[in-house]
Amino acid sequence: MDICKEQENTSRCGADTMPLECFMVLSTQAQKISIATLCCLFGTLCILENALVLYLIFSSPTIRKKPSYLFISSLALADLLASIIFVSSFVNFHVFNKTDSSKELFLLKLGGVNTSFTASLSSLLLTALDRYISISRPSEYKSLVTRRRAWVALGVLWGTCVTVSSLPLLGWNCCTLNSACSELFPFVDTNYLSSWIVLVLLLLASIVCAYAHVLRRARQHVAYMGKHQAQGGKQSARMRMDVMLAKTLVMVLTVLMACWSPVLLLMVYSVFGKLSNPLRKVFAFCSTLCLLNSMVNPIIYALRSKELCSSLRRALSRFRRQPRATEESPEAESTHKSSAIET
Repeated sequence: MDICKEQENTSRCGADTMPLECFMVLSTQAQKISIATLCCLFGTLCILENALVLYLIFSSPTIRKKPSYLFISSLALADLLASIIFVSSFVNFHVFNKTDSSKELFLLKLGGVNTSFTASLSSLLLTALDRYISISRPSEYKSLVTRRRAWVALGVLWGTCVTVSSLPLLGWNCCTLNSACSELFPFVDTNYLSSWIVLVLLLLASIVCAYAHVLRRARQHVAYMGKHQAQGGKQSARMRMDVMLAKTLVMVLTVLMACWSPVLLLMVYSVFGKLSNPLRKVFAFCSTLCLLNSMVNPIIYALRSKELCSSLRRALSRFRRQPRATEESPEAESTHKSSAIET
């Protein structure tokens, strides 16, 4: 306890290790059971749902060729990785109070969590930009957003996220620099945490700006369809699809802001002031909202995307037909044998 008080007073880390027990804020068994239950529930559903989304996209030759669904698959992959790395490391640290053997291993896990969550936000930004181009410049969309450009954008996205998240492991941490440490994350330099918060806020602001333009264009398309409803045709169908996808992504953004706002507010507060133990416990519980966001995203896609729903129905129909084919195969084999004997 004295070490923790000293750590709170100095907020520094001049050695190669620091008292990680000071960051284990869950003090009662009820708190640990609650966190473990939330993590296991959200994490399990998140893994299953995002794995299903990835399967539906890449098992369909038509869907996986579309750049829009490449961005959605990147989002699903980021949420899948985030759930696996976050749940395993978070429960191990806060519930079972187990520490890693070295500072580098802890920062490696933290970098994995930061990479996946940052990639999730960045994938949402790419998806928002894709929707904006699709609505604002529909005639040039196929020439502007190609599969090759989509893969290049995803490569830059993941490369940037990995690089930014690896900076503490590469030396930008309070132990190496002998600087002020964060109150929320062991070994993390306060300046790095501030920079990461600014990056996340810029991503969120860019997403909001892109969606604002998407909604404006969607309203214009709705008004246009009302005036030219008699024309119908492919253009009207294309507009309906764009409006539906725009509404879907706005739902995703709403869930994103609701889940990430408490965590970001507490992070910002920790940079400029001291967090009390109750607030640090609140932060631990609010962190599970990030898992909730990753869990809700696939549900929104499944409910709003007709192509994914159709792919899911086809997959279920194949699964249902498979046992029947297996049952009928012995009969077919005996029939084949009897016909061969008769011949």
